[in-house]
Amino acid sequence: MNKLKLVFATNNKNKLKEVQAMLTNFEIISLADINCFDDIPETADTLTGNAILKANYITEKYGLNCFADDTGLEVKALNNEPGVYSARYAGAENNSENNMRKLLNNLGDNTNRKAQFKTAIALNINKKQFIFEGICKGQILKQQQGTDGFGYDPIFMPDGYKKSFAEMTIKEKGAISHRGKAIQQLVDFLNNNF
Repeated sequence: MNKLKLVFATNNKNKLKEVQAMLTNFEIISLADINCFDDIPETADTLTGNAILKANYITEKYGLNCFADDTGLEVKALNNEPGVYSARYAGAENNSENNMRKLLNNLGDNTNRKAQFKTAIALNINKKQFIFEGICKGQILKQQQGTDGFGYDPIFMPDGYKKSFAEMTIKEKGAISHRGKAIQQLVDFLNNNF
């Protein structure tokens, strides 16, 4: 039986690996696999808006079923910064170390370290669009812990845990993370409808 092929509109190999591990009944391919090296605009002021922009770009340009996500870290004491600017918080080069350093500097000794990761996914399939959203609440640590994961994982500790995302296995993180929750909704939807 042929697996349904879906383009995941990303060039982030870590994200792709996480998603492929959760969507084993489908063939998940990346932008590189369809020779898309365009800088897809992310100009919306919400995560959902950016996910829609990316998914629509692929569907309109390549005519393929696809899904796109946008993820942001929202820190309560920083008025939900960095939000849609999470990947380029410290500048356009998307440097995780610099982003974490800027966030920790901006937060300083603030005792309110509440934060949440939020993922929005836009799925374009058979000329219809569906939106899924996942949230993972937690705290910003005072310093980095762990070496796995990517992005802000070393400084984010999910509620109910005593370790950062960067100290968890892909499977552990996937079971509770914002992306994991949004992807699980996507998986359930695809499994029930395709």
